[in-house]
Amino acid sequence: MAGQRSKRGGRKGRLAQRAAKPAFDPCPPGQIGGMYKPLGEADLRRIYDTALDLLEKLGIGEVPERLRNDLLAVGAVDNGRGRVLFPPELVEEAIDQAAKTFTLHGRDPKRSIEVGGNKVYFGTGGAAVQTLDMESALYRPSTLKDLHDFTRLQDTLANISWFTRCCVATDVPDNFDLDVNTVFALLKNTTKPTATSFTLAEYVAPIVEMLDIAAGGPGEFAKRPFMKAHISPMISPMRYGEDAVDVTYACIKHNIPISCITAAQAGATAPATLAGFLAQSLAETLAALLMVHAILPGFPMVFSNWPLVIDLRTGAFSGGSGETAVLNAASAQLSNWLGLPSGVACSMTDAKAIDAQYGMEKGITSMAAALAGGNLLYESSGMTASLLGASFEAFVLDDEMHSNTYRALRGVEVTDENLGFDAICDAVLGDGHFLGGQHTHAAMERDYFYPTLADRAEPRTWAENGAQDAWSRARARADEILRDHNPSYLTPEQEEAIRSRFNILI
Repeated sequence: MAGQRSKRGGRKGRLAQRAAKPAFDPCPPGQIGGMYKPLGEADLRRIYDTALDLLEKLGIGEVPERLRNDLLAVGAVDNGRGRVLFPPELVEEAIDQAAKTFTLHGRDPKRSIEVGGNKVYFGTGGAAVQTLDMESALYRPSTLKDLHDFTRLQDTLANISWFTRCCVATDVPDNFDLDVNTVFALLKNTTKPTATSFTLAEYVAPIVEMLDIAAGGPGEFAKRPFMKAHISPMISPMRYGEDAVDVTYACIKHNIPISCITAAQAGATAPATLAGFLAQSLAETLAALLMVHAILPGFPMVFSNWPLVIDLRTGAFSGGSGETAVLNAASAQLSNWLGLPSGVACSMTDAKAIDAQYGMEKGITSMAAALAGGNLLYESSGMTASLLGASFEAFVLDDEMHSNTYRALRGVEVTDENLGFDAICDAVLGDGHFLGGQHTHAAMERDYFYPTLADRAEPRTWAENGAQDAWSRARARADEILRDHNPSYLTPEQEEAIRSRFNILI
């Protein structure tokens, strides 16, 4: 027997095999959520009815003239005092005609995902102005190079299903150049579905020219859009933002799918009570849907209702709190109850270091949002310091966390084979254990996830291996990826065409 074990490679061989990409992924993206329901049916109805009352009786203020005319044309009402009101039947019509699912394309078709229904995907978001430097372990202003590095790092991470710029290149002062160079970083370094934002509406058309170059020619991007736009058309409480509304019109014109993000803050721009917050935030996100409905009914829109929490003692943003966890879970539940593609925010730790606070807050908030069935979980990778920071080490640690979350969502498959009656009998009447049995062997790779960063060694082995903490292991892994993964997903001809047309700074 010892000779046979040696021939097959022994324990080292099994560990090496396990470290390689498994033949069967026990926890792929797109697992089914919806098991956690912080709101009962009566609660959902009362919150929704309150949101309808707010839209019908209070309405939305500061409506740009172009949008006002389009809203009135579909049945909204001008109250004559600077606010537009929305009859409940118009809200119901907008919900009924909204896109319930749509494809978020990757430039590589194999990386596309279907948004909506009950599938859960982790992705990114954010506009961090600081990066946690891997050498100094301190924060510094984020740069354009950081954005390129973050993009190619996440390109290797299987559980980040789409990539939105996670940091702002603070070394690019001009807004148009900033938007252009952000999009260029995404095009050059990943073929996943991507997302960006546009400072002004007039920036959209020229940037679409860049996207067309990457897509193969004029008009090609619109046929299969592989980048969506993050837009915040609502300013809490209960009014539209003119620049963001203009961007929405431009994106719809160019067939750029959109995430309309509502990001009210409890106790500041929305009620401090959780129920009141959910009612106002839902009304505001429905107002964003009504805007899209008035422009082009059924246009692909992620219903991105992101509850944000502040510490009411200090006014500081609190992204890792229990209130954040339950509010975003409830928001996902509300959106799914309405049948709309849902987007919520999670994993927005307030921790600055990669430490116990970091792990606790990310684990609680991301698990809650996933269990509640949020379709797109934004901010879920790489973000630190209450969204002010982004971290390379956090990206790789979060990717492993997501595998564990997906495994939890996958649940327990109860079949005759999995119940293992014969295996139990064989073990009890035979060797008295299940080690090495065929039933165990079959389950080993199919049902279990084996981390590469989390340490499961006993204390002596851990000490002999250098007593590393998670931050150190993650730093080594991020260094390795950034050293070895240097993609260029643009052809030389495409890159030359883009550089000749735009001020590319790196």
